[in-house]
Amino acid sequence: MSWIDRLRRRVTRSQPWRAIFRVGVPTDDRKRALAVLGNVVLHLHPIKVKRSGIRLSYTWCMGGTAFFLFLVLTVTGILLMFYYRPTVEHAYADIVDLREVAAFGVLRELHRWGAHAMVIAVWLHMFRVFMTGSYKPPREFNWNVGVVLLVLTLLLSFTGYLLPWDQLAIWAVTVGSNMASATPFLGHEGPGSELLSLGGTPLIHVGSDARFALIGGRTIAGGTLNRFYVLHCLAIPFIAAWLIAVHFWRVRKDGGISGPM
Repeated sequence: MSWIDRLRRRVTRSQPWRAIFRVGVPTDDRKRALAVLGNVVLHLHPIKVKRSGIRLSYTWCMGGTAFFLFLVLTVTGILLMFYYRPTVEHAYADIVDLREVAAFGVLRELHRWGAHAMVIAVWLHMFRVFMTGSYKPPREFNWNVGVVLLVLTLLLSFTGYLLPWDQLAIWAVTVGSNMASATPFLGHEGPGSELLSLGGTPLIHVGSDARFALIGGRTIAGGTLNRFYVLHCLAIPFIAAWLIAVHFWRVRKDGGISGPM
């Protein structure tokens, strides 16, 4: 027996190793199932899947690609937070420095293009699920979770668009946020807003509607930048990460990836 084998045996038989890896080497179906169920990440996935349901020509691997891009965006976003300051005075200069001065300036481009790629991947994943009928019972709940994740993906892209704080970003968010004024019952220009009043005083007006809540004021300003920064870096990613875990778990509970119709 070589020294490598003796070292491996000594490590795998040690108490710390057995405390972490309770099953050991999964050499049969039972141990494989226990290894999956005992892993904090793997247990979200089904123990077994249909071979026909994981063909690249069937799934397009768009769900896995979208999740991989989410991880890339999380890592690059955390690294960018070390350099970026969400203030009117420093935001644009920090973006320029991230591209031209900071070491590994490609980091910002990875985050930017990764965001575009994630939007495309999520759309293609939803299209594939729809075309293959994978939204039908018993998977209709998970389809709705996926729709919410699609909306969150678009909101991540929208909130991140303002952070460079250049003219393109400011006016794009101005146009986008103006649409919130037409939100039914919540926008002062939307249908149903005139029905909400208290003693003749309208409850929904330009200073209390959905647009005002979104941008933190009546115009795009420093408060808007700070609000979008918190939404983009904390609130929306936290909700999205939780729903992704629910999405994976539900795939397992619904019998794994749906096979070809």
